Amino acid sequence: MFFLVLALFLLGVLTGTAAHVPLPVTLVSAAAILAWLAAFAVRERRAHRRHR
Repeated sequence: MFFLVLALFLLGVLTGTAAHVPLPVTLVSAAAILAWLAAFAVRERRAHRRHR
């Protein structure tokens, strides 16, 4: 439950920040988050395949 509250709080902070920073900074941040999520997905997929 704490994780969910923290995630929603961070989403609100990041969304609010995105409205006030220049577009290039927002795009770079979005690309970094996308790369992190893609790396996490690949790592999880590999770990899931190893356990089968």
